[in-house]
Amino acid sequence: MLAQSRILIVGLGLIGGSIALALRKTDPSIKLLAVDSAQDSLHAALASNVIDEAGTLEELVPSADIVIVALPSLTIATVIPEIAKYQRDDTVVTDVGSVKSHIIEVVNQQKPDFIANFVPGHPIAGSEQSGFQAAIDNLFDGRNVILTPQQLTSARAIGTINALWRALGADVLGMSVARHDAVLAATSHLPHLLAFAVVDTLVSHAQSEDIFRYAAGGFADFSRLASSDADMWSDIFVANASATEAMLDAYIDNLQALKSLLKSHDRSAMRQIFKRAKFSRDEFIARHFSHKKPSLMPENKISFISNPGTVLSGSIRVPGDKSISHRSVIFGALADGVTEVSGFLQGEDALNTVAAFREMGVTIVGPEDGKMTIYGVGLHGLQAPRKPLYMGNSGTAMRLLAGLLAAQTFTSELTGDESLTRRPMARVADPLRSMGAQIATAEKGTPPLQISGTALKGVHYDMPVASAQVKSCLLLAGLYADGQTSVSEPAPSRDHTERMLQGFGYPVNREEATATVSVSGGQAMTATAIDVPADISSAAFFLVAASISPGSDLTLQHVGINPTRIGVINILKAMGADITLANERNIGGEPVADLRVRGSALQGISIAQDQIPLAIDEFPVLFVAAACANGITELRGAEELRVKESDRLEAMAVGLRSLGISVETFADGIRIEGGTLTGGTVDSFTDHRIAMAFAVAGLRAQGAVTIKDCANVATSFPGFVALANQVGLQLTEQEG
Repeated sequence: MLAQSRILIVGLGLIGGSIALALRKTDPSIKLLAVDSAQDSLHAALASNVIDEAGTLEELVPSADIVIVALPSLTIATVIPEIAKYQRDDTVVTDVGSVKSHIIEVVNQQKPDFIANFVPGHPIAGSEQSGFQAAIDNLFDGRNVILTPQQLTSARAIGTINALWRALGADVLGMSVARHDAVLAATSHLPHLLAFAVVDTLVSHAQSEDIFRYAAGGFADFSRLASSDADMWSDIFVANASATEAMLDAYIDNLQALKSLLKSHDRSAMRQIFKRAKFSRDEFIARHFSHKKPSLMPENKISFISNPGTVLSGSIRVPGDKSISHRSVIFGALADGVTEVSGFLQGEDALNTVAAFREMGVTIVGPEDGKMTIYGVGLHGLQAPRKPLYMGNSGTAMRLLAGLLAAQTFTSELTGDESLTRRPMARVADPLRSMGAQIATAEKGTPPLQISGTALKGVHYDMPVASAQVKSCLLLAGLYADGQTSVSEPAPSRDHTERMLQGFGYPVNREEATATVSVSGGQAMTATAIDVPADISSAAFFLVAASISPGSDLTLQHVGINPTRIGVINILKAMGADITLANERNIGGEPVADLRVRGSALQGISIAQDQIPLAIDEFPVLFVAAACANGITELRGAEELRVKESDRLEAMAVGLRSLGISVETFADGIRIEGGTLTGGTVDSFTDHRIAMAFAVAGLRAQGAVTIKDCANVATSFPGFVALANQVGLQLTEQEG
C-alpha cells in the first residue's frame, strides 16, 4: 500500500523528522518530500538522504499520494486550507496534532474530497527534545497512534493511514474527536501543565537555589516534562483549554482532599490512595511499555462480601451479550464497509478481541459507552499480526479466531491468561486439521496455538458434543475454504454466528431435520448495523436472585432471548419461577424481550438434557437456585462444565458444601439437595461466573458470604457490584 508512494511531510521537527527516518528505514522505495520553514532542517534532511525533495506546498502537494502535517496544533489549522487548495482528489492527508476539535472545524470547511480523505491522527510519542536533530527512526515502535475519523472519512483513506502507522511499528487505536481531546487532556496535557507549574513554583520560592541544589533524581524525573517546547505547549493548551480546565478542576479537588488528609494525619486513607495509584501506574507500565500482560487484579486480590438481603426491585439493563459482542468485532472487521455497533460489552474479554483485530490492521473507533465503529477490511484484508494475539480469559474468542486465522496467508499465535492456557483446544484443532489447517498446540492440546495460515478445503463434521464455539470456528474457516463446509450437531447450540453471517449478507444453509448448517467459501460480507442485546448470561444472576427472594419484582430490559440461549428461563420456569416476557421484538436478527421476574417458591427438578447446551454458561447460578429450592435438583450429561474457566461442577460443589448444602457430584453432573445456606467463605477459583453465583447466594444466606478472587468478574460483567446493589443486593468489595 505504501511502496512507491510519494509521501509529503509538512514540518520536520521531532515528530515529522522521526516519521521521515522511520519511513526511509522501512521502505526505501518511498519518495519522501518535505516542506519546512526552517531551512536548516531541510538542508540537514537532504544532506543525510532522509528526504528526496524539498519545496513549497504549491510545488509538492499536487504530486503527493499522502500528506502528513507534522506541525504544532494551532499551526495545523492554518495550513489545512492551503493544502486543500493544491490536493489531488485521491491524495490522503493526515496530521499528528494532539488536539483535534479545532482541526476538524477547519477540515469541515474544505471541499468534500478533502474531508473524505483527511484522517485525523495523533501519535502518542515524543520527548522533551524538539527539532529535526532530536528525531529518531524508532520513536513510534510499540507506541499508540490514535485515529479520529469522521463519518464522511473514506475507508480507503483510513486503511492507508492505518497501514502507514503499522509500518512504523505503532499500535493503531480509534476514538471520537471529543473523547480524544478529553483523554489527552487527562493523560498528557495535565501532566505537562503540572510540571511547568511545579518548576515555576519552586523558581519563585525564596530558597529556590537550595531547593534545586539538593533536589534528588525523583525531582528530575517528575520535572522532565517542563523541558518541553514552550511554544508548542502554549499552542496545545490554547487549543484544548476547555478539556484541560475540566481535568485541572478535578485535580485541584483531589489535591484539596489530600490536603485535608495531611492536616488530619490520616495515614490509612493516604495509604489507600497511594496504593491505588501505584497499582494503576504499574499496570499502565506493564501493559504499554514492558509488553507484559496486566494482572487484572491488585497485589491484594479482590473479594466480594454478600450480605443477606430483602427483596429485589426496579428495572435495569445488564451489559451487552458477550458472545454477540465478540462476533460483532469479527464480522465487522471482515465485512466490506463500515459497521456501527451499539450495546457492545466493554469487558476485558471483548476488548481483547478488539485489540486483536486492531493488531491485524483493522481500524476500530471506540468502544465508547457501548458504541463502536468498525472499518471493515474485507475477507482478505487482514494483516499479519506483529505479536501474539492475547485472548485473555475467553475460550470463545480463541476458538473462533483459530478457525479464521487457519485460513489466512500469514502465521499467527493465539495465547491467553493462566486459566485459558489450561483449556482444551483439540476440539477445534482436530477438525480444522481435517480441512488442511496447520495448527500446533501445547503438549496437552492447550494454548498457545501456533497457526500457519494455509489454503483449506471444505469438509463435513459431525460434532460429538454440541458446541457453538466449535461450530462457529469451522464456519469461519469455511468462509475461506474451497467448497462447502458443513457441521452437524447432536443438540441445538447457540446460533449467533449463523444469524450474524446472514445479517452481513453471507449465505448460510440450515437443514433443521439433520441439525446441519453449512457455508460455501468465496462469498463476501457487507457491513451493517448491530444492536447487541443485553446478555442473558448476565441477566441470569438477577433472574435467580429475584426468584429466590420472596416479594421481589424486577424487570430486565432488552434481554436477548435467542432460542438457543433460553435454557436458564426454561429451567427456572420448570422449577416454578415466575418469569414473564414482554415487548418481544427482533433486533438485527436477534430476538429480544423485557423479562419480569417475581419471587416464588422453587422446587427441585431433574434438568432435561436437551436444555444443557441452551444454558451451559448459566449453571453456576442455577445451582444456587437449586440450593434454595425445596427438594432435590439433579443434572446429568453436563461433563462440558468441567472444562470451562474452572471445573464448574466441582467449584460449585465445594462452595455450596461450605455453606451447608448437601451436594453430590458425578463425572457428568451434580445432585443438590435444597436447604438453608449458612454464611462463610467460598473460593471462586478465579472464575467470574462462580464469583457472581455466590454473590447471589448471599441473598438467602444466614450470614455474610465472602467470595475470594473476584477480579475476573470484569471479563464478562463490568459494573456488576454497582448494578447488583442498585436493585437490592447487599454487595461490597474489599482487598484480600
